[in-house]
Order: sequence, then C-alpha cells, then structure tokens
Amino acid sequence: MLRHVMTIGVILVLAALTGMATQGALAQSTAPAAVSHDADSDQTLDLAEVKAAASAHFDTLDTDGDKSLDAKEVKGLIGAKSFKAADPDNDGSLSKDEYLGLVEKLFKKADADRDGTLSVKELHSPSGRALKRLLD
Repeated sequence: MLRHVMTIGVILVLAALTGMATQGALAQSTAPAAVSHDADSDQTLDLAEVKAAASAHFDTLDTDGDKSLDAKEVKGLIGAKSFKAADPDNDGSLSKDEYLGLVEKLFKKADADRDGTLSVKELHSPSGRALKRLLD
C-alpha cells in the first residue's frame, strides 16, 4: 500500500512539473510572437516599429501593385466601417498613408497606459489584435 501511494505521489509530482514546464514554454513562445516586429528587442512595440511592419505588410497586400488597397485586398483584415473611415477621400481604396493613419489610430487606442509603446498585454486587447492583423 505504501509503495502504491509513493508511486502515485511521484506521478503527481512529475505531472505538476511537466505542466509547469509546458506553461513556461508557452509563455516564452507566445511573448516573442506577440512582439515579432520588436526591432530594438525591448519586448514592446513603439509607433515607428509598428509603422515599419505595417508598411511592409501593405506592400504584401497590394497584390495588383497599384500602390493602394481596395476592399478585396483587405478582406478579413479591415471591416467595411473601418475601411470607409480610413478612406477620407472616398475613392474606394486606401493609399499607404491612409493605411498607416488607420494603423496609428489603432496604436493609440491600444496604448492603454499612454506610454507610447505597446506591451504584450496591450497587443492582446481588441484594438491590439486589430492592429496586429494590419502588421502580419
């Protein structure tokens, strides 16, 4: 009986240690992904880093090479209401400047502590997640 209890105890300890190791690995693997555009490796994103990533993503999204994005090119990334708001000249497309204007608006909205940077926690907010879609 004692041997059986000790075996169960060892199994429980190993299970707990494995769970803790898995949680640590998950925390490490999700943090870098959340700040994958972190050029200065400070575990936050500033506006310049965000705009650089968004600019590169704009170029990827511009599949027809016309230097603007229409609703089809941003389908699933930008909703119709946000698209219209980001298109002040109402030409039905977003120039890179208009796209980056939307990015800046979302950045400011996600920057809850107003420190000019986005932490991993802020990137997990609704505005932060919307912003991430425009970067990746």
